[in-house]
Amino acid sequence: MITIVDYGAGNITSVRRALDHLGVASRISADAGEIEGAERIIFPGVGHAAAAMENLRGSGIADALRAAYAKGTPILGICLGSQIILSHSQEGDTPCLGLIPGKVLRLEPGGGLKVPHMGWNGVDPASPHPLLQGIRPGAMFYFVHSYYTQPDNPADAIATCEYGARFCVMLGRGNLAAAQFHPEKSGPVGLKLLENFANWEVWAC
Repeated sequence: MITIVDYGAGNITSVRRALDHLGVASRISADAGEIEGAERIIFPGVGHAAAAMENLRGSGIADALRAAYAKGTPILGICLGSQIILSHSQEGDTPCLGLIPGKVLRLEPGGGLKVPHMGWNGVDPASPHPLLQGIRPGAMFYFVHSYYTQPDNPADAIATCEYGARFCVMLGRGNLAAAQFHPEKSGPVGLKLLENFANWEVWAC
């Protein structure tokens, strides 16, 4: 059973629909106790980092996620959920969850490229990871974002993409992985990543 975290940041219905399509049992929860005790967690989200962190702290979900990570629960962050697992976001000068050391910076692609970065882009692995098993280098995923993740340790970068410059779009450490793109909106290749997460044996990392 995968628990999808509901903290008022949207994007949960499409995640649930994708898991239903795969035949993977899931539930949506805003209860900190359920989240802390979950078998697996998907932590999605869209919107502003400061507002999201306020909701997470006020609901107790921030502490529940920290506890779940500490005890080895498999966790997948998506979009905003990939950003606020880091230490700090430039968006609103916001302290974040600090599960992985790093920062979130505003995209400045130059060359006439627009922000937000919206649409399909090729994703290239930076290091082998079970969630990318069966997904070819350069596979196209769907993006909508104005900020990007920069983990302090380059070894925490799982995949990158090119949009004016090359930057991290998937990161992780131990039982936590997170994608800036939207696997739930990325067709068969995104479904493959979600299927990999549903079957992820963390010890195999």
